Amino acid sequence: MKTKVIVGMSGGVDSSAAALFLKKQGYEVIGITLKHLPDELSENGGKTCCSIDDITDAKNVCSHLEIPHYTIDVSEEFKKEVMDYFIKMYNEGKTPSPCVICDEKIKIKKLAEIADKMGAEYIATGHYSGKTLENKLIWDRENTKDQTYMLYRLDTGILSRMLFPLSGYNKKEIREIVKEAGIRIHSKPDSQGICFAPKGYEDFLKGSKEIVIKEGLFKDKNGNVLGKHKGYQLFTVGQRRGLGINLGKMYFITDIIPEENLIILGEFQDLMKKSVKVINYKFNTELENTAGKKITARPRFSSKGLTGEIITKDKEVYFVFDNENAENAEGQHIVFYLDDVLIGGGEIAFYKF
Repeated sequence: MKTKVIVGMSGGVDSSAAALFLKKQGYEVIGITLKHLPDELSENGGKTCCSIDDITDAKNVCSHLEIPHYTIDVSEEFKKEVMDYFIKMYNEGKTPSPCVICDEKIKIKKLAEIADKMGAEYIATGHYSGKTLENKLIWDRENTKDQTYMLYRLDTGILSRMLFPLSGYNKKEIREIVKEAGIRIHSKPDSQGICFAPKGYEDFLKGSKEIVIKEGLFKDKNGNVLGKHKGYQLFTVGQRRGLGINLGKMYFITDIIPEENLIILGEFQDLMKKSVKVINYKFNTELENTAGKKITARPRFSSKGLTGEIITKDKEVYFVFDNENAENAEGQHIVFYLDDVLIGGGEIAFYKF
């Protein structure tokens, strides 16, 4: 009897390749597409993941591979865990990471539940990641598509059931393999943007009934009024373009104060941080084991890594960078590696002594 594996099929090139590889390896492959969005948001022409076109593509790929395919509606859970979280974070003046939360609370969690119901031993996705024998993720620094950052919140129990067929490949290689297999979507563009905000997060927030957006003030750190903004929720810390005012020099958003509907502008130097507090964290190792060790941190998905040290004090966690940097934003996630093995991460919070 073949070993059964559930593959999350997004309708894209990567998940198609994952299913292809696993079938060739002799697994009994079952394709599952999770419908995240209500119909009115799914009809976006395939510009992001999760559209109606993507579901059709996933179904066609499974037919080509001669494997069963099922579509499961998770839109109710997705709205609660991801869309509402997204709105809440912007209301708090923070920068959310919806894909990190989706992987933890919707995609991988739901695939595991479906695997249990179908009697499947494994689950697989099209993520570019590898893992150790101890079920810890490994960062492939040479692969710009490496997605270990997005998966840091998965516990070892889930990871022990996960297969990563794309480990060791790059996107160019995957496209060529999919093309050679006769799968028509081999040249399909990568998904872009936020799946539930195809026109951008600003339009999404403006259309939300759960948020009140009103005009407020731009000030400098000394309290001087520099102009008016159209609503603090429509801006993020670190932003310098699209401020809507011309001050004759380059300014950056250095702080957002929701309770005052206030945005603080400053110099690039004002964005520099030597340390951050880490909240809502998850680690797969005892923090005592990291004491005194050189840790690499990625404060955003695009980060190439910044070295420093994890500090624990009264059950609180901090990260002290070796060098000041401007990569941090409250609400974003910072992910930690020891010798390129992912050991955990959490949400960035700023603090003052």
